[in-house]
Amino acid sequence: MPVRYHLRFQLHPDDAVRQAAELAKFCHDATIGEVVLLLAAEEFYDGHPAGAAEDRLYATTAEAVAVLRESGLEVSLNPWVTSGHGDRGRQGRHGFAPMVGPDGSTATDQASFACPRWRSWVTAHYGRFAQLGFRVLWLEDDFRYHNHAPLTWGGGFEPLMLERFAELAGEPVTRERLVAAITAPGTPHPWRALLQQVWRTAQLEVAGQLAAAVAEGSGGRSRLGLMSSRPGTHSVEGRDWTALFEALAIDGEAYHRPHFAAYSDTPGRTLSRSVWMLETQRALRPAWARNEPEIENWTHTSWSKSDTQTWSEMAAAQLGGADAQFLNVLPMHCGRADRHPRVGELLRRSRPALDFLADLPPATGTLGVGLPVREDQAAHVRTTTGSLAGLEADPGPAADFLLRYGVPVTAGDDAPVRVLFGQLAWAYDDEEVRRMLGGGLLLDGVAARILTERGFAELMGVSATAVEGRGALTEPGPYAVEQVLPGIGFDGLDDYLSVNVQPALARLRPADGARVWTQVLTAGLEPWGAGRCVFTNSLGGRVGVLAATAPEQLPYSDDGQAVLHAMIRYLEGDSPAFPLITGGPHLIPHLARTPTGWQLAVANGSPDPAQPRVDLPSGAGAAHATLLAPLQPPAAAALTAAAGGIAADEPLPYRGWLVIEGA
Repeated sequence: MPVRYHLRFQLHPDDAVRQAAELAKFCHDATIGEVVLLLAAEEFYDGHPAGAAEDRLYATTAEAVAVLRESGLEVSLNPWVTSGHGDRGRQGRHGFAPMVGPDGSTATDQASFACPRWRSWVTAHYGRFAQLGFRVLWLEDDFRYHNHAPLTWGGGFEPLMLERFAELAGEPVTRERLVAAITAPGTPHPWRALLQQVWRTAQLEVAGQLAAAVAEGSGGRSRLGLMSSRPGTHSVEGRDWTALFEALAIDGEAYHRPHFAAYSDTPGRTLSRSVWMLETQRALRPAWARNEPEIENWTHTSWSKSDTQTWSEMAAAQLGGADAQFLNVLPMHCGRADRHPRVGELLRRSRPALDFLADLPPATGTLGVGLPVREDQAAHVRTTTGSLAGLEADPGPAADFLLRYGVPVTAGDDAPVRVLFGQLAWAYDDEEVRRMLGGGLLLDGVAARILTERGFAELMGVSATAVEGRGALTEPGPYAVEQVLPGIGFDGLDDYLSVNVQPALARLRPADGARVWTQVLTAGLEPWGAGRCVFTNSLGGRVGVLAATAPEQLPYSDDGQAVLHAMIRYLEGDSPAFPLITGGPHLIPHLARTPTGWQLAVANGSPDPAQPRVDLPSGAGAAHATLLAPLQPPAAAALTAAAGGIAADEPLPYRGWLVIEGA
């Protein structure tokens, strides 16, 4: 089935018929099937519209919708605000109870989720526009507590919220006391989960009211969609993903617009974060919700993001299971689609490769090293910063570390090898940790220190006795390099790997039976401690432990890749399951299971062309490949059998994708 393009377009409050006619021609020329109209957005946003301003928007929208539908286009609506994106000098004029940040800062044009007046406005606004029968009415990503500039972190500490909290807590609580309790180091205070319950409940109430208003206003014709932000930050808010989509659902249907890509040009290696953001939100989103990822662009011109990057992210979205591409590619302030034929050319040239991806056998699941994902992780982490930002815990850095080294990842919780880095080691109970330790498990220094404190050192084969940064080093110091020890099987590597820029390292004390692969040395080459250890425990599990506390900040290199790949193979044991990719820097894989076998897509995140080499586990069936070069039609790609795997005969260009299908 051909890929679906949904184009987001800012409708100006004048001359709507001309704008819509020009837009309709542009869409037909660029093979776009749906327009998502923006109302009073960005440069044209003057606060929550009401009265005559809202009447004008409604009339303008109705005129445009009639023209667009007559031309055969589907139409959705994207009101620019729910609670409000950011004050940016605007003053609220509706008397909404404003958002208040954890430090007491107060917004001027952003409303509290607990405000009855705002709730009445937002439900009436959506209900009124739903009468025009849009396919989807979208909630922008300001439907959240965090990131409401100029508030520090965000809102949720308004007097109305504190009243709700006091009712649950059974006592009045000041904002200062509440913030101190939920961000205090050590065991999480019970108030943290209680505040998340307050926030979650308020948000779900609004979602349910919006669904009822849209269903009534549209006569059941329209649905609601939600844009989301970073899952780790939504966890701080206490978001229950399934409950939220259920509250938004109309007749059992709802839509999701996941944020996953940079807003402007970034190095190709950042595709690792895009691959992971799509994967983690797939795991959190209920399976029945439709997935329409947004291709971001800020400040909405071709000078902000190249066509090559846009194309590569569209391909990533399609590989991530997109039901449609939500395109944010026209300048939002332009009002003249016909003046941007280059954008139409981008979409026309992108379609052959995206159609190829859309026609692949549907993935029945992702495969790779498991990065466990849970929505309530922020309720369990132990902050050291005394701030709400310190409650964020995200497998994203671990995903970058693995993907950029050519190791596929999955958010599934049944992977034979899993990775647990950082504060996420607090998020799992003892039984869950033991289950992980009974398989293959890779830990960084922070997670090893936490599991040591929790009594799991015997099963790790290592005690992490401390985590030491530059300012708290015991003798000797400072740490500088990592030396691969002889007899480990890494002949031919450079003498040293660098740990010089690590913010801290864990002091590892290996137990009997543990194998030390690397040792950390000072700049004077004095022994500092163990760097990487492996151990097979009494449960039959295999454990790898890194002293590094921020592995994604270790310098990437061929030698670093060789050591990581060897550790993954060790953790797999006698039954290797994952293809591992070499052949160039930042070759980023996406691995999926299909009804006919497996599908591996590899992106080149380096500006230099590369010829990917795939180390296949034994038993992998015959494979064929297709080269997707940026903005070019798909082309058959030749593969050559190599020792232990296959290699591409032709170079893979920057941000191109090589798609390999095997039985």
